[in-house]
Amino acid sequence: MGSPMKVGVVGVGVISQQYFEHFPALPGLELTAVADIDVDRAQSVGGTQGVRGTSVDELIAADDVDVVLNLTIPAAHAEIATRALEAGKHVYGEKPLAMSTAEAQPVLDLARRSGLRVGSAPDTVLGTGIQTARAALDDGLIGSPVGAAVSWSAPGHELWHPAPAFYYQPGGGPLLDMGPYYLTSLVSFFGPVLRVSGASTRSDRERTIATGPAAGTPLRVDIDTHVVAVLEHVNGVVSTVTVSFEVWATRAPLFEVYGTAGTLGVPDPNRFSDTVSIAVAQGGTAQPREWRDLPTSAGYADAGRGYGLADMAHAVATDRPHRASGELAFHVLEVMEAVSTAAREHTVVEVRSRVDRPDTVPAGATPGSW
Repeated sequence: MGSPMKVGVVGVGVISQQYFEHFPALPGLELTAVADIDVDRAQSVGGTQGVRGTSVDELIAADDVDVVLNLTIPAAHAEIATRALEAGKHVYGEKPLAMSTAEAQPVLDLARRSGLRVGSAPDTVLGTGIQTARAALDDGLIGSPVGAAVSWSAPGHELWHPAPAFYYQPGGGPLLDMGPYYLTSLVSFFGPVLRVSGASTRSDRERTIATGPAAGTPLRVDIDTHVVAVLEHVNGVVSTVTVSFEVWATRAPLFEVYGTAGTLGVPDPNRFSDTVSIAVAQGGTAQPREWRDLPTSAGYADAGRGYGLADMAHAVATDRPHRASGELAFHVLEVMEAVSTAAREHTVVEVRSRVDRPDTVPAGATPGSW
């Protein structure tokens, strides 16, 4: 593939450690610098990683950075991406792509004009779990898909995250935080979403940080914490999605797809490699349907965060589309925006953007091959 793509990381918070763990397994990438609004912290992390730690301005301007890995808070995603592109660098960021489609569109337009790439998490959907589920659907193992159901819930991130305030501000919440994993999977399965409806609410429960140096600090909640949506895909499949920071316990299935000949149990798309299960109709009779696990048939094996960036680096080198693309992230962002609008205005909202399903990751593929 030639020389690796040189990576500069902006934002060395909690999620950055997962990326650092996987860089050694990604030969198409070379970490060269890290930066943070707290330069001392960047220098400390840089020392641990064996690269220089510096300011955000210096990293974006650096000659030895080809791509900026944007791990900042959601409110800074569009700003950092724009600055990276203006400096002639590709950009790959954590989800969501931006705080709104109005922020995100100029980023994609700038990249297009500049001949640069924009990539975005989640890349968990490139692992063996979601990719094997997609292969099963494409192979017709449950017949023609009719519907899908997602139900992700938790009591709240303040119970485990040491600095959870941004989860309860605009740009956070269960929809923008967890929604991208499930919506990206649904679009990968069934294609783009045509229209949505939805409803949302929040409780008056007092929330307090439970761990870390800020333990005991009250949290202000400025977003809805329980969201329910109905999605109509262009291929006719109807998906229901519930995401919540209000649920202490549940028996609802996490993620299932219903077809004319069976049901697919889809693994958690917040993870890379859990097992896919299937229950098929018994000759069209009412006999009990037995669940069985499917063997892995697609996806990057043993993947972790950073594989989407490595996939993009290989796509740049071979002049092909990358899978965790800005266009896909934009469509997912518009869907989430439409859900919020539908909930607020009690109406059905059309989704204007369209995006092609990304290529399946073949079994045995590595980020340096297809």
